[in-house]
Parts: sequence; C-alpha cells; structure tokens
Amino acid sequence: MWVYEKKLQYPVKVSKCNPTLAKYLIEQYGGADGELAAALRYLNQRYTIPDKVVGLLTDIGTEEFAHLEMIATMIYKLTKDATPQQLRDAGLGDHYANHDGALFYNNAAGAPWTATYIQAKGDPIADLYEDIAAEEKARATYQWLIDISDDPDINDSLRFLREREVVHSLRFREAVEMLKEERDRKKVF
Repeated sequence: MWVYEKKLQYPVKVSKCNPTLAKYLIEQYGGADGELAAALRYLNQRYTIPDKVVGLLTDIGTEEFAHLEMIATMIYKLTKDATPQQLRDAGLGDHYANHDGALFYNNAAGAPWTATYIQAKGDPIADLYEDIAAEEKARATYQWLIDISDDPDINDSLRFLREREVVHSLRFREAVEMLKEERDRKKVF
C-alpha cells in the first residue's frame, strides 16, 4: 500500500527567478543519475531481490519519486516568471519551443530520458552495488549543483536531497552485507 501526502517531503523555496539554475537542475529530473531513473531502477529490481531486502528497495524507490517532485517544484519555481528571452539566454530556448513551461524528462544537455539508464542484472548483490553507485553519483551531482548555485533557499533543499542520497547509499551497503552473510553461511543438508 502506498499513501501519498499532498505536501513535499522537504520544503522548496526559491529566492528569485533563475532559468539557468533550472536548466542545471533538469539533470536530476531526467538525467541518467537523476531521481526518475533511481525510482524506476529500485522499483524494478525489487522483483528479483530476496524478501529480506525487498522492502528497502520499495521504500527508497518511492522516496525517489518524492525527490523527483521536489526537483520539479524547484524547476517550476525557478522558471515560472521567466520571459521567453530569459529562457533562451539560459539555454532553454529549445525546451520552450517544444514544451513551453512544461517539464520533460531530459538531462541538462537536452538529451531525452531513456530506459537504458535503468540497470537490473537479477543478481541481488550486483544490483545493490549498482544502486550504491547510483546514489553516490546523485550525491556528487547534488554537491556540484550546490557549488554552482547562488540561491541559499534552493541550496537548503539540495543539501537535504544530497544527505538523503548518503542515507540511501548506506542502507544499500547494509543490504549487501546482509546478503553476503546469507550467501556465505554454510548450509548443511
């Protein structure tokens, strides 16, 4: 069962209209290491993961959708008052021409999201290592976004998201150790 609260997981505030920053944030919306790819990866992998850790992938996968909602809110707030010229100046002219102010799943360079971003090997330990790598790449991207942002309000939300990536990575690492222990346990028949 899934319960949706009609509020963001963490508040999103924006100091000013900034389409350039919005363009960079699109990386976490539809990029290879973004929130959509993470959510779909984990929710897909849970069908071939042992019962001991299936709940972990469900929990983190659904939380990633909450992060996607936060990123979408940031992008919307950063662009809602932008003129077409400001969008062009920010490198979002092509996006505006195709989608107006609507969000679209692509990365910061404009390449559309693709299912090739989702990895699932069917080997639980291999998949969890993939998940650890995904979380660490997302953490790094959030740090780089913080580094180029001059908006203290956005940075507050980005720091929250960065820290959640750290927590997810740690949880996946714990799951790997749990599964390794189970795998390596001597079985007597």
